[in-house]
Amino acid sequence: MSDAAGLFWRGIERGFAPYAERADARESATDRRLLAAGAWLRRPFSSGLRRARLVADLTEQIRPEVEKLGEAALREHADELRVAFLRRGFENALVARAFALVRTAAQRQVGMTHFPVQLMGGCLMLQGMLAEMETGEGKTLTASLPAAAAALTGMSVHVITVNDYLAERDGELMRPVYQALGLSVGITRPGQQPAERQAAYAADITYCTNKDIGFDYLRDGLTLSSNRARARLLLQKLTGSGDALDRLLLRGLHFAIVDEADSVLIDEARTPLVISGAGDAAAESELYQLALGAASGLEPEVDFVLDRKDRAARLTNQGRLHLKALSAGLPAAWRSARAREELAQQALAAKHLFDLDVHYLVRDGKVMIVDEYTGRVMPDRSWERGLQQLIEVKEGCEVTGRRATLARITYQRLFRRYLRLSGMTGTAIEVAPELEAVYGLRVARVPTNRPVARTDLGTRLYADRARKWDAVVRTLAQLRGAGRPVLVGSRSVAASEELCALLAAQGLPHVLLNARQDREEADIIAAAGIAGRITVATNMAGRGTDIRPEPGVLARGGLHVVLTEFHESGRIDRQLFGRGGRQGDPGSHEAIVSLDDGIFRRYARAAAGALEVRYAGASSPLPAWAAMTLQGIAQHAAETANSRDRRATMELDRRLDTALAFAGSAE
Repeated sequence: MSDAAGLFWRGIERGFAPYAERADARESATDRRLLAAGAWLRRPFSSGLRRARLVADLTEQIRPEVEKLGEAALREHADELRVAFLRRGFENALVARAFALVRTAAQRQVGMTHFPVQLMGGCLMLQGMLAEMETGEGKTLTASLPAAAAALTGMSVHVITVNDYLAERDGELMRPVYQALGLSVGITRPGQQPAERQAAYAADITYCTNKDIGFDYLRDGLTLSSNRARARLLLQKLTGSGDALDRLLLRGLHFAIVDEADSVLIDEARTPLVISGAGDAAAESELYQLALGAASGLEPEVDFVLDRKDRAARLTNQGRLHLKALSAGLPAAWRSARAREELAQQALAAKHLFDLDVHYLVRDGKVMIVDEYTGRVMPDRSWERGLQQLIEVKEGCEVTGRRATLARITYQRLFRRYLRLSGMTGTAIEVAPELEAVYGLRVARVPTNRPVARTDLGTRLYADRARKWDAVVRTLAQLRGAGRPVLVGSRSVAASEELCALLAAQGLPHVLLNARQDREEADIIAAAGIAGRITVATNMAGRGTDIRPEPGVLARGGLHVVLTEFHESGRIDRQLFGRGGRQGDPGSHEAIVSLDDGIFRRYARAAAGALEVRYAGASSPLPAWAAMTLQGIAQHAAETANSRDRRATMELDRRLDTALAFAGSAE
């Protein structure tokens, strides 16, 4: 191999190929368990924090010098850093100078100044770590530091967040800062044409969602087709022939900064991303109607049992015999025992375990999935194995064709392919071992800029739903009378609308934010800090939203947050509570829940049942120990089940990849 060719291929290995990415790691399940155990035992992250403090100190030292630079000089210094970074890497002195330039640009362009703790968070991310920063500490501004520094090296930087609203908001907010340093910004938006999406990814820094990155990567994989296609792509780049390179959306996977990283990398990692092709809807509609009809003829606990934890239905032996009798005379698809039983079990799940306004909405005659972690609709997502079509029949919607998988990938595999992965969130320490074992991401907790002044008022657990709602309404009336804004968190569209009906009956003005009001989200959040304002919201208000109390509200105690049902992960509860008392401001939060909440019925049925018997008819809250115990049992069981699902997803992905290796990757 010639020297020139050797340099070219080494450049490919370092990420300067037409499509840069890291090769798949092939560790075993045992390897991951050992890594997770080591993460628990290791003294957390002192070396990364030491370097972060040093860089923050260096940045402070050169601050006066950099603040004297004019606009042109600021950009010239940024251009000089491009060469220095390529020659010397991320040396502390160079990183500090880059951070000082970004901070000065932010002061001038958007009137925001990075605090020393934000400089620390930025340095941790530039090292390829996950910075846990208390909610309200300014992660959007913090991300501008590593994003700009990495972009100055020529790397394609993806700032990845959980929804389109946050990608648009953060990208537009930070755009002037980057432009002052000569860096371009792209934002992915719903409905973009391929050329628009290419332009967004061609920018130095791209703000996008995890779903956009995943699906666009899969689309590029379909263009490349196989590893052999990647070799052809390189040849086309050298010779200037072919159009495959022109059809690619991404420039590769260089550097990722994942906002709300625990949500993206943990909570959403149970479900793979799948690109599929439509089947023949007309031919399948009758099949699904017959399946729901057969399911209606099966008797609960006799013919089938429901597993609410896994959200699945299972036929008993008697149920299999009954189903065989019911399917006599039906079309050929029902003659196979395995096929009819799987179809019937999916129909039972659609009928009994998936609820309108909880797991999905019907909008414009279409069934749209509601993300249980973010509370948002996912218009481009559908359930697999006929479940989507069965729910469409159940709701009287037009049936879409069952879709054949063209490409799939898990978040675990996708994000491990970035040459450098980093992240930030307010809630990561609980899942630090899994983040390190799966993604190689070490977690470091960044101190707050000011002491946290948020007050925890504890949990009130009631015997039933009616008493819970009564307590919530009385609490909201009192807080409104005191002139405090209140954010009320609910787990579903149905629950949020139920509470709003109760508030309306009592004459309490309020505003609702759920998946039906997603277009008004920015306006609703902007007004949620007004004195006496009651905002009822699903998880849409639980991450990334910045509610700013109006003047005078802080003197009355600030924003109060009420949680009306615990989530499967305590991290999500903490995110909701973190909407109040941000950056050292006063605020408070409490939980008002009941024994018949969904999480207790699903994950702590025995314990909740015992408490129902003991405290039947009680009008006052149950003892604090009962609330704490029940919450602990339910959330531990839920987290265990979800962790098992994530492991199963990874193992399935690995088996598919191995099985299809002879024909290329599983994607």
